[in-house]
Amino acid sequence: MQLYIDFNSDEAFYVQLINQIILGIATDQIRDGDSLPSVRQMAEEIGINMHTVNKAYSILRQEGFIKLDRRKGAVISVDANRLRVLDHMKRELAVVLARGICNGVSRDDAHSLVDELYDAFLNGTTEEFI
Repeated sequence: MQLYIDFNSDEAFYVQLINQIILGIATDQIRDGDSLPSVRQMAEEIGINMHTVNKAYSILRQEGFIKLDRRKGAVISVDANRLRVLDHMKRELAVVLARGICNGVSRDDAHSLVDELYDAFLNGTTEEFI
């Protein structure tokens, strides 16, 4: 999987890295058991500080997407705690929906968008959204 950092984005580099890894898992580009590059390798490959990669890996571990192993490094290992995931989604979606409501997005438009994105993930056609 090719990771890309947008150096002109207002979004923090570690957040971009986290999001891309999660999207890679969701689209099956990265699978359970796959190893990620070491912190040093990842930093060199995408041109960011090692501490930034380390922060991203730590958050991914806390959120149940990877396990850190001294011998193997960061390994994709999705901890499917459905209730925790739903709670996290609810918090993140609340802000996204609030922004939409403030900008006149209707309930039907929001539902259509969620359905469209969900279908794109299931069909592996998310390139246009990412």
